Amino acid sequence: MAISVETFFLAADGQGTLQAQIQQMIAQGILSGRFHRGEKLPSSRSLAAHLGVSRITVTLAYTELLANDYLSSRGRSGYFVSDNAPVPPVYDPRPASEDRVDWTRAITRTFTGGDTPVKPSDWENYRYPFIYGQVDPTLFDHANWRLSAMRALGAKDFSSLTSDYYDRDDPLLVEFISRHTLPRRGITARPSEVLITMGAQNALWLTAQVLLNSRRRAAIEDPGYHALRDVLAHTRCSISPVRVDADGLPPDAIPADTDIIFSTPSHQSPTTATMPMARRKALLEKASALNALIIEDDYEFELSFLGAPSPALKSMDRDGRVIYVGSFSKSLFPGLRLGYLVGSEPFIREARALRASVLRHPPGHVQRTAAYFLSLGHYDAQIRRMSKALHARRKQLEESVVRHGLTVAGHGGYGGSALWMQAPPHVDTELLASQLRRKAVLIEPGAPFFSAKSGPANFYRLGYSSIHVDRIDEGVRLIREGLEKYEPMA
Repeated sequence: MAISVETFFLAADGQGTLQAQIQQMIAQGILSGRFHRGEKLPSSRSLAAHLGVSRITVTLAYTELLANDYLSSRGRSGYFVSDNAPVPPVYDPRPASEDRVDWTRAITRTFTGGDTPVKPSDWENYRYPFIYGQVDPTLFDHANWRLSAMRALGAKDFSSLTSDYYDRDDPLLVEFISRHTLPRRGITARPSEVLITMGAQNALWLTAQVLLNSRRRAAIEDPGYHALRDVLAHTRCSISPVRVDADGLPPDAIPADTDIIFSTPSHQSPTTATMPMARRKALLEKASALNALIIEDDYEFELSFLGAPSPALKSMDRDGRVIYVGSFSKSLFPGLRLGYLVGSEPFIREARALRASVLRHPPGHVQRTAAYFLSLGHYDAQIRRMSKALHARRKQLEESVVRHGLTVAGHGGYGGSALWMQAPPHVDTELLASQLRRKAVLIEPGAPFFSAKSGPANFYRLGYSSIHVDRIDEGVRLIREGLEKYEPMA
C-alpha cells in the first residue's frame, strides 16, 4: 500500500532545516503508528513537488531515515517503511489541541449506560462459545451469496446499486417478502404495508419513535430483549415490565393503561417459550379491549425444526392493531442488518418518512443481493441446512445438560438456537462467566434481560449456533465444573 503524498505537509512554524523537518515528519508518522511497516513512501520527486522543496532535500532525508532503519530501499521500486521500524501496535495519535468543551453541558441527551451486554470481539478464538446470535461460517452459503452479490453488481442492476431511493425500497425484495415470506406466516400485505429496515433493532426504534411519547405506556416482557428497554427509554414513555411464564407474556398481567404491547410470541427472548394459540387469541382480545397496539417481534420463526411454527399474531389480527417485525439477520448473518416492518399504511407511511430523514434507506446493493439470494432458492436451502445442524446441536446440548446435572429454565418446544438456564441461587452468572472465560468457555449472563436492577442474577443463556457439536459435551462439563468451584467475590 502506498502512502498518499497528500498526507505530508510542513508546518509554517517548523524548526530546523527543511531536511530535518521532513525527516522528523516521516519518523513521527512511523512512531505514531500512522505509517505501517511495508507501506511505500511517495517518490522523492513527487514529495519534493508537493512540499515545494528541492528533490535533493527529500533524498537526503530519505537517506538518513534509511541509515537509521526507519526506511528500506527496494531497488528501483522506491522507499518503504522498514520491517524493523519501531511501529507501535495500535495507532493512538495525540490530540492536536486541548478539548475545552464542557460536554456535560453540551450534550442534551445521553444514550450510553444501557443494559446491552457486550460479547467478546474475539469469541471465535474461544473453544466453547455458547453465545447467541453469532453465525457459524461453516453453515453459511458463501458461494451463492457471492454469486448473488456479483449479479447485483452487474450492469443490468446498476440503478439499484447507485440510485438514491430516498424513502423507497428495492421492489424485488419487497415483492419477495410480500409474496413468499409473509404468506408462510399467514400474513397478507401489500407492498405499501412493508418497510425495509436495518435489522429488527432499527424496526423497533422506528416503531417506538412513531408510536410512543412521554404520555404513553409500553408493556414489555420480563425477562425480555434488553436492547428494547434502551430504545423505549429514548421516547421517555412509561414502561411496565410484565413477568413472563412458561407460555410467554400473560395478557391478564398487562396494565389497564397500556398503549403499546411488545411481545416475542414465536420464541420468547430469552426464555425461548412459544406462546400457545389460546394465549395468542387472549392477547389479541386484551389489546382490543385496551385499544392498544401489539408489536410482534417474530424472530427465529424459521428455526422451528422441532415442529411447525405457530401462526403469527399478525395473521390472526382482524383490527389492524398488530405491527409485525421480521429480520434476516439471525437466519442469514448478523452483519447483514436487514429486516422489515409490516403494518397498516398510515403507520408505515410515518415510519418510512422517519427512516428517510435519518438514513434514507438501507443500501440498495445489499437489498438487491438479498433479493436474489432469496428468490433463487438459496435462502430456503440455507434454512434447511441450518435447521439440520441446529437440531443435532440442540439434541447434543440437551443430552449433555442432563448428563452433567445442569438446570434448564426454558428450552422452547419448537427449536430456536439457545437454552435458558438457571444456576443455584447463590451464583452470580456474571462472575461465573468471567471465571469460565479462563477455560475458553463463553456463556451469556442473564441479569441484563431482567428489568429490575435487583433482579435474579443466577440465570444464563446457552446458545448453540456457534459451537461445533463435538465440543458441546466438554463445554457443558466445564460449566458444571465451574459451578462446583464457583467462588463468589469477597
